[in-house]
Amino acid sequence: MASEEPKAKKLKLSEEEDKTESPTKKTPAKLSANSLFGMGNPLLDISAVVDKDFLDKYTLKPNDQILAEDKHKALFDELVKKFKVEYHAGGATQNSIKIAQWMIQEPHNVGTFFGCIGKDKFGEILKQKAEEAHIDAHYYEQDEEPTGSCAACITGDNRSLVANLAAANCYKKDKHLDLEEHWKLVEKAKVYYIAGFFLTVSLESILKVAKHASENNKLFCLNLSAPFICQFFKDNLMQVMPYVDVLFGNETEASAFAKENDFETKDIKEIAKKTQALPKVNKKRQRIVVLTQGKDETVMALSDKIETFPVLKIDPKDIVDTNGAGDAFVGGFLSGLVQENSLDQCIRAGHYSANVIIKRAGCTFPEKPDFK
Repeated sequence: MASEEPKAKKLKLSEEEDKTESPTKKTPAKLSANSLFGMGNPLLDISAVVDKDFLDKYTLKPNDQILAEDKHKALFDELVKKFKVEYHAGGATQNSIKIAQWMIQEPHNVGTFFGCIGKDKFGEILKQKAEEAHIDAHYYEQDEEPTGSCAACITGDNRSLVANLAAANCYKKDKHLDLEEHWKLVEKAKVYYIAGFFLTVSLESILKVAKHASENNKLFCLNLSAPFICQFFKDNLMQVMPYVDVLFGNETEASAFAKENDFETKDIKEIAKKTQALPKVNKKRQRIVVLTQGKDETVMALSDKIETFPVLKIDPKDIVDTNGAGDAFVGGFLSGLVQENSLDQCIRAGHYSANVIIKRAGCTFPEKPDFK
């Protein structure tokens, strides 16, 4: 039951469990700037409601995430010319850090974000948007590639994402992460989050951060992000997996992961259990696996226990855009994690964030959350 054994679900950021703390009393951790660290692909989201013909023309599935190929080059221009578009600062990890900061509200700049952009107009927009979202973004700026973009092609309550990474692909560990002033920001963090998409960009950067978290008994979180990550970047993913304290994914990503790792099951709870039991470097922490299933219950594996959590009910006619729902769930979860809340509170925060985001276009949110 979700409401029982809150002590078992209390995830401490320190090694010592506070024996005197009442499990019912919520005392939020004192938060300081840069407590939460994210690194990933900063993209400018270009979202529009499209028709089936548009999807068919570019061989897109209604609910999918892919990287742009040559055949998709004209898609971005056509989207802007043919449909009513909206621009949002995006990219999976940046979205989650933004949502976490929104849920936390004060202090500002709890979230740090690293990624690569171009020296161009879209890059300037991203910097402005990050500042408006009160996150401490430190972009590696280069002029070889333009700032990355992501087309969100919306049909009904489905969305097909086509990401043109461009500059996001150009992140360099030695030119950014390794610099003393940047590494100091990494060291300040207590919780780290990287979406699986970044496995296609800079494995060495992810491993450096993951090893730091593991060696210092801090929390390292990763997202499976998309089936193609599990399929085509499996080697990179499995190099990082031993350092992962919290793994996120949805049901389609979990199925792809299970297939690639010969789990021989399609049962989401079994997949969570087998993933949780994979080898792990930091033995002081049990891995937590959190798998969402859209409107169906969220599954969490911790130790040998499987728990399920129903999502908040929503009238289908209130759904505007599911783009960013997964990022929002993670952002809400991270906001709880960095405040040292219990895991069931983290999941509640995740469900709340996702519920808010799907009622709006893009990964956007009202000024303040209404979360108790």
